Amino acid sequence: MPNFNSISEQVTPFLLEHGVKILFIVTATYVLQRFGITFINRLIRKVVASNTHASDLAKTKRENTLTRIFTTTLKIVLWLVSTLMILQELGVAITPILAAAGVAGIALGFGGQYLIRDLISGLFIILENQYRIGDIVCFEDTCGLVEDITLRMTTLRNMDGTVHHVPHGEVKKVSNLSKQFARVNLNIGVAYESDLEHVIKVVNEVGMELTADPEWAEKIITAPQFLRVEDFADSAVIVKILGDTKPLMQWEVTGELRKRLKIAFDKNGISLPYPQRVVHTQK
Repeated sequence: MPNFNSISEQVTPFLLEHGVKILFIVTATYVLQRFGITFINRLIRKVVASNTHASDLAKTKRENTLTRIFTTTLKIVLWLVSTLMILQELGVAITPILAAAGVAGIALGFGGQYLIRDLISGLFIILENQYRIGDIVCFEDTCGLVEDITLRMTTLRNMDGTVHHVPHGEVKKVSNLSKQFARVNLNIGVAYESDLEHVIKVVNEVGMELTADPEWAEKIITAPQFLRVEDFADSAVIVKILGDTKPLMQWEVTGELRKRLKIAFDKNGISLPYPQRVVHTQK
């Protein structure tokens, strides 16, 4: 049978001497974390709000991105320091641990050059506000919704639901499809026998009606309108239509515009050509 009195006599002084200090370290770390997160949120909100040229949506994306990055970094630093302090309080010598970490850092220096490159590239991406959480971007052939950004990499999810983790050091070119505003850029073909002036009138009327619709008015900045005759294709005259929309609304607005154009063309007798093939049989 263990001597509970002797165990209690050994444990109690330890708890009184070290347990209280460990509890204080954990509590102080938690308080500092809460205070730091609050301070970061207020500071970021103030800095982002000073940009009077950005829209409310852009400010929100910027706030979410910066807040997540800086709060995550703060948590890692605070709890790493507190863990070392607790280990020291428990009698574990942390000097060899720090020395071993330094030696390991030197040993992995050459292999870690890619990590350093990712971190530096990520820092510039964040400071330059190239894209934010919630934006849709393309990294060359990889496109998707930005779900998360860290100093090392960006997480994208494409239309199929596939998640891509892209290290910042691998990014050579970023195409942001949702910053400030987006654009309807639609090419549509009409038959050669169509009256172009009538086609232009119908296209412009449809664009204005779409913009005047209360359901779509808040998504459109400038009404989609005829721009020019883009090309003479094999079986159609290609007409280009342009209009500006709110960020991320271009696909939704373009789809609705296509639907309304088809209905309007049918009503006005404007033909949409389709491939045809004539087969001659030898008698």
